[in-house]
Amino acid sequence: MEKHDELLVALRKVIRAIDLHSKKLEREVGLTGPQLLVMRAITRFDGAMVKEIADDTNLSPATITSILDRLQSRELIIRQRSTEDKRKVGVYLTENGTKALKSAPKMLQEHFIRRFDDLKDWEQSLLVSSMQRLANMMDAEQIDASPLLEIGLVNHPGAPSNNQ
Repeated sequence: MEKHDELLVALRKVIRAIDLHSKKLEREVGLTGPQLLVMRAITRFDGAMVKEIADDTNLSPATITSILDRLQSRELIIRQRSTEDKRKVGVYLTENGTKALKSAPKMLQEHFIRRFDDLKDWEQSLLVSSMQRLANMMDAEQIDASPLLEIGLVNHPGAPSNNQ
């Protein structure tokens, strides 16, 4: 097998592992990875604002708004206008949202991070630079993505967001 074929097979295995975990997450708790990531971010703020969630998750405000719309339609979050500043709208988990979050399994990246942290510093740097080079080779530098190992999260700038 050619080296480029070996690399493509390895990439396909990574993509497949992420896809399988995403399906398991949706099957077990009915949430997508991006939805779960946003719900976890909401818990880190008292009345989270869209910009705070976007900054925390490394996703665009437009993507966050789309995810929040889906979560609100399922009554997992509420949006509440500030009484002090009517321009500000805080986001909170509902009781159902809190229950769903507590029942959710660990995300794939949590397992990955533990194993990555066990590597020597030079190995970590090598992996980071290699993956950055791969993203560059695939013209993916400008794709909206968070440090979340789930399928269906990446979007080209200006493209409509789906699978949230």
